[in-house]
Amino acid sequence: MLVLLGFAMIAVFMVLIMTKKLTPVLALIIVPTIFGLFAGAGLGIGDMVMDSMKSMTSTAALLMFAIIYFGLMIDVGLFDPLVRFILRKLGNDPAKVVLGTALLAAAVSLDGDGSTTFILTTAAMLPIYLRLKMSPVVLTCVAGLANGTMNIVPWGGPTARAASALKIDVNDVFVPMIPSLIAGLAVVLVFAWVLGLQERNRLRATQPEIWGTPETAEAFDGGTPAGSGRTGRGGSGRGTAPVPATGGPAVGGEGSSVAVLERTETLVDDSDTAMADTALDPNRETLRPKLQWFNLGLTVAVMGMLIADLVPLPYVFMVGSAIALLVNFPHVKDQGKQLVAHAPSIVAVVSMVMAAAVLTGVLKGTGMVEAMSAWLVQIIPSSMGPLMAVITGVLSIPMTFFMSNDAFYFGVLPVLSETAAHYGISAAEMARASITGQPFHMQSPLVPAILLLVSLAKVDLGDHHKKVLWRSAVVALVMLGVAILTGAIGIH
Repeated sequence: MLVLLGFAMIAVFMVLIMTKKLTPVLALIIVPTIFGLFAGAGLGIGDMVMDSMKSMTSTAALLMFAIIYFGLMIDVGLFDPLVRFILRKLGNDPAKVVLGTALLAAAVSLDGDGSTTFILTTAAMLPIYLRLKMSPVVLTCVAGLANGTMNIVPWGGPTARAASALKIDVNDVFVPMIPSLIAGLAVVLVFAWVLGLQERNRLRATQPEIWGTPETAEAFDGGTPAGSGRTGRGGSGRGTAPVPATGGPAVGGEGSSVAVLERTETLVDDSDTAMADTALDPNRETLRPKLQWFNLGLTVAVMGMLIADLVPLPYVFMVGSAIALLVNFPHVKDQGKQLVAHAPSIVAVVSMVMAAAVLTGVLKGTGMVEAMSAWLVQIIPSSMGPLMAVITGVLSIPMTFFMSNDAFYFGVLPVLSETAAHYGISAAEMARASITGQPFHMQSPLVPAILLLVSLAKVDLGDHHKKVLWRSAVVALVMLGVAILTGAIGIH
């Protein structure tokens, strides 16, 4: 009964948020409460939730003050020069921007911390997505895929947990999985490029006066160099529509040439009004150009403390936010306005973290997690014994999504490994198989980092899941397949 209720609860929750029948916060509260009562929790459900919520308070504080800090840094213009620099390097091509997002997220993920990765990636890339009018859901999808794939590095958490749970050396787990990691990243980059091409085509279709039409695809892809002056107003491209490549004189008299709007120059020109009345308005009142170096130094110091892990991260962002507010907005009234300005993002993410405590509390308190794990182990027929490592890799995809890494690696994996040992499958192979589901795991609403990502990007969790879940499952299965082909995971 607990197994049935557990799987039904998760299925109902996912359907409700992906069809947008309920917001994630409401679904996280209402669905587990109903199923928990059916499971016989009674009035004890309150204690289950409160016990779970105690472990969430530091996470909620971290996310709250991280949002305040980076929101302030965007407001005061710290990232504006970076935006202009990246735009000049990536040009006006959405495909290159999305590919750059994947590469940046993968590189930053080397520190092993999802929150750090998403903070830095969003801070650097979200302003660019907004200026190019690209979908932030693409950003969260690509960043989530890259970070989930990189999450198997030894210092990232899952690999260390698997090694600890099975009492083996962490290098024995990770090193043979390097080909799988490379293959997973290759798939992520392919997905990023395809998503970028889709964004390029969407922008052409919805804003042809800015991005051109399908007929100008050759020029957009490099047929006419940017800044070549073929736009009718000295090459500035401002207010000039592209000329189809199918014939006729180009604007400015360039006979058979194809004209393309110089979108990049328009974007990086601070005198333009494309982002007026937005968070990236080049004339916004909150800009503090004279404090640029101070804000940069403060941010470097905060990031240094974050990586060094000398002081609890929530406190680091608390102090950083306080100093940033005090220096950039010395008047009490302005400080209050800044806090209120970021309140919607704060409420969204903190409420979701606290609501997630209801789901985790009910899953653990009612015994659903243990019952679901035991049932999955029992239903594996003995004839499938030689495939236990492969089965574990497949199971790791959904199981690490619906439960914490600690619950899976310390509760489920040892049982699976003990069973596999009877068929000559080593603990190292089982550990390697168990980490292949991490790209999918990182998209779980139970992972605080992903809640931070969608909140910073102001993306609906259901929209993120629609775009990312099947892609992350593909990445995980590719990693598992490559591990089998290379012998890291054997079929006995």
